[in-house]
Formats: sequence, structure tokens, C-alpha cells
Amino acid sequence: MNVTIEKNVLHEFDLSYYDKYPLLCGTDEAGRGPLAGDVFAAAVIFSPDTVIDGINDSKKLSPKKREQLFDEIKQKALYWAIAAASVEEIDRLNILQCSMLAMKRAVDKLEVVSDLVLADGNKTPPVDCPTEFVIKGDAKSQSIAAASVLAKVARDRYMLEMAQKYPQYSFEKHKGYGTKLHYEALDKYGACEIHRRTFLKKYYAAKQK
Repeated sequence: MNVTIEKNVLHEFDLSYYDKYPLLCGTDEAGRGPLAGDVFAAAVIFSPDTVIDGINDSKKLSPKKREQLFDEIKQKALYWAIAAASVEEIDRLNILQCSMLAMKRAVDKLEVVSDLVLADGNKTPPVDCPTEFVIKGDAKSQSIAAASVLAKVARDRYMLEMAQKYPQYSFEKHKGYGTKLHYEALDKYGACEIHRRTFLKKYYAAKQK
């Protein structure tokens, strides 16, 4: 009996590359906007016939769905890797460079050299293989979407660890983003070791006026 694989739109996008680039890698970052914590990135390579049902831009998925997909992606991917750039690096360089740095580290951690790296956004990381950026790629490419999920879940888990270390900031609730609750904690306790000082300059400057 012939079994027809039902292909989703994101998988179809990647299929257009596989003939020329069998080792197609998708990469994406998570945690570019928060006031605290490292920025994470992931890189994922699937075989051309692998379809991940229900995958999408990680921001459009529930935490429960992301956790489910996190395990499925790791099981079904040919290769995957997760990496980060630190708060210290973010303050020393800038968040854009560190997003690219985290993606480069993830791609470099893979056990193979990719034929092509598809990167979410309008820039590509400085890796030693061909690259192509895809604007809103995490909603277009299965490989990029998978990287988005791995990076997002890994960062959320990291922020839960930070919530235990710094309970006064309620990182488990906002994951370091600039919510009202987070700013209230900053006003009360000041910044901690994992706050991005460069991200807080404008806030503190405005409060001094």
C-alpha cells in the first residue's frame, strides 16, 4: 500500500531547497527583546521527508505545545544544536551582534557542515557555509520554525532557573520582558547580575528627569 505523506506549508517551503541543499539548516534566536537573561539560538537539520505537524513560529504556540514539539524536533531531526550569547556579551557588543553570535554558535555546534543555512530575519550569521535570510522565516520554513521552538523552550527553561536564583523579580512570569511587574521589581530591588544594563539605560535616565 502506498502511503502519501501529508506535507504542510512550512515543509513545502523547505522542499524547494532540498534538491540543491540536502543538508538544509534552519536557525533562529529567542530572547532578543527582554531586559534580562542570555539570548538563545538553535540550528536544526531535517531529512527532506520529515514533517513536523503543528509546527509554527514559536511565539504563536502555547507553552505546552512548544514543550511537546521540543521533544519531537530533537527526536526527528538529523542534527540539532542550541547555543547562547551571555548578558555580558550583550552589554559589550549589542543585541543584534549577539543574536547573530548565538546563531553562529548553534550552527557551529552541529556535527556536520550545512549546505545552506536559512536564518530568520533580514540578516545572516557569520558562518562558514552559504546563508540566506528569510523574513518572517519562523512562519514560513519548517527548519527555521523548529529552531525557533528549540531556542524559545531552552531560553524559557533557563529563565525558570534564574527565577529560582532571583525570586524577587518573578522571572517565571515574564521571562525577563519589560512588563509592569518586572519594572516594579526593578524599582524596588534594582538590577541583578543577569539584567542587561544597556537595555535599562533609557528607563533609568527617564526616571531621573
